[in-house]
Amino acid sequence: MRTSSFWASAAALVVATGTLAACGSGGDASGDRTGAPRAGGTLTFAVGSDAGCVDPQQVGSNDTIYSVRQLVDSLTDQDPQTGKIVPWLAKSWTISDDAKTFTFMLRPGVTFSDGTPLTAKVVKANFDAIPGLGPLASLAIGYLSGYEGTTVVNDLTAKVSFKQPNAQFLQATATHSLGIVAEASVKKTPQQRCTEGIAGSGPFTLSKYVPNQAVELAQRKDYNWGSVLFKKQGPAYLDRLVYKVLPESGVRTGGLQSGQVDAIGAVGRADEGALKSSGVRLLARANPGVVFGVSLNNKRAPFTDEKVRQAISLAIDRGQVAATVFPSGTKPATSVLAHTTPGHTDLGPVLAHDQAKAKALLDSAGWTPGGDGIRQKGGRKLAFAITWFANAATNQPSLELVQQQLRAVGIQVELKQLQISLIATVQQSKNFDALWGNVTRADPDILRSSFSTKLVNVYNVPSSDLDGILDGQSAQVDRAKRFELVAQAQRQIVQRAYTVPVVELQTVLGTAKTVHDLKFDASSRIQLHDTWIG
Repeated sequence: MRTSSFWASAAALVVATGTLAACGSGGDASGDRTGAPRAGGTLTFAVGSDAGCVDPQQVGSNDTIYSVRQLVDSLTDQDPQTGKIVPWLAKSWTISDDAKTFTFMLRPGVTFSDGTPLTAKVVKANFDAIPGLGPLASLAIGYLSGYEGTTVVNDLTAKVSFKQPNAQFLQATATHSLGIVAEASVKKTPQQRCTEGIAGSGPFTLSKYVPNQAVELAQRKDYNWGSVLFKKQGPAYLDRLVYKVLPESGVRTGGLQSGQVDAIGAVGRADEGALKSSGVRLLARANPGVVFGVSLNNKRAPFTDEKVRQAISLAIDRGQVAATVFPSGTKPATSVLAHTTPGHTDLGPVLAHDQAKAKALLDSAGWTPGGDGIRQKGGRKLAFAITWFANAATNQPSLELVQQQLRAVGIQVELKQLQISLIATVQQSKNFDALWGNVTRADPDILRSSFSTKLVNVYNVPSSDLDGILDGQSAQVDRAKRFELVAQAQRQIVQRAYTVPVVELQTVLGTAKTVHDLKFDASSRIQLHDTWIG
């Protein structure tokens, strides 16, 4: 049996190449201190969208994760500064040498908001139920790939077993997707969990949810089992959290400037100047995981032709998109993984903008320019639609720029906007040409979740030796050997252009000067237990 040393050292690469920038008091992501932390008050946070679900195990959109993360605790936590996996609900753990078995020793005295205790039986109920939650829980389901079962060793010891080595699992237990909910919540239907919410053991409880309008949380006064990363023991400082859904970035910016809200998400480049001039703090951290890009439906023409996919990638000027639309400091993609992800491989030369080469590839594939400049072949125009979701102010201007860049090589692009609450429906149906988006996770196994044909395979990636590489990295317990496989996977995905990486996501929040200790976690989401207003 081994402890978490391997996974901690692997995760540390998140920090070795990552950044945490705050316009103010450095890494603690807070305003100018005015004395000791003060208990009480309400923090109002404006977000751009609502995923239509308040179950942490079924939510993947940052705007909603900001709220639901506060409802649940995880077995472990991940230090955003060092990448180390540390105790939370589990006070300790052991891992078998073959990485097939993970045994967690739970903290005593933990209870859920419905009054029931945390036990090994509850952990088993959670992990047993997740594979059946459905498409909204695709992240959690992927983390439990190969799940064989959980053995209740005793009331506070749970042994989780997998059919094959699962090198990524310990880090997965630090995510919101595997946050633990009460047994009564496990027994609800997936839809009930989305609309009614869940009972978690987190520092806040759900008091009100109005879809597409607001999420309201209340402090749990008996909370006393926070992560070892929390500075404060016991309950949170804040009495209430209110998340208002304000789709227009200008409305969010104006609300923060006027004092109607205390913090906002998804700050874009266009709003940076106005916010800084009014004294607002801008907090930024690069997101690990799969970068923002155009993910193609590889089963649908014209994307069945690798030359067309490669031409699309070459035609996009990533530097221009990053510098024109996204917040200051945003980096153009150099791989399918962000540079802050453990095992990232720099493939910048493969992703370099080359309009002439893109045109030559399309010529060789038989696509010739028509009278209107759009290429044609066999009477069909080279045209497709990119479906995008209204959960970030940068999405539309980014895609309008990509649309112009692709037209310059003779490709016609239609932009189709949908609400973020429809993302799972679209992904499950696979009825799309291409999707715009990203997936955040501080572990390279996100490649397997996104591109393995053995899992959901949203993008209809064809079966190939890539599957074996992705499975191999997930099972490999030797860090160096694992990252060799991760590098191979990145090269194949980028060179074959199954997806077209564009820019790395950098989470940028705006906060009033009165907001203190609002902190990013390792996945660039936020934890508000230590946050206070004063």
